[in-house]
Amino acid sequence: MVVWVMTGIAVWHFAIFLPDRFWGGIVGAFGAAALGSVVFGLLVAGGDISDTSLVTALQAIPGALLGLAVCWFAGVRREESHA
Repeated sequence: MVVWVMTGIAVWHFAIFLPDRFWGGIVGAFGAAALGSVVFGLLVAGGDISDTSLVTALQAIPGALLGLAVCWFAGVRREESHA
């Protein structure tokens, strides 16, 4: 699980290239990337946390990206509703 979280945090660093419209700001994006990577990693692994490998780290990347996307679109939607 540590590998999934660390991979999610590594992907989170690329959020600097997007406008800061994340729900909860950059801290919300951090949580979304970490949570998304763990949830997706558990889904792909079938709920089994076993030995780590390079594949384990690669499993977390789509989850982190999905978490960031959900957080960003939620922030955009919230921003538009306040305008």
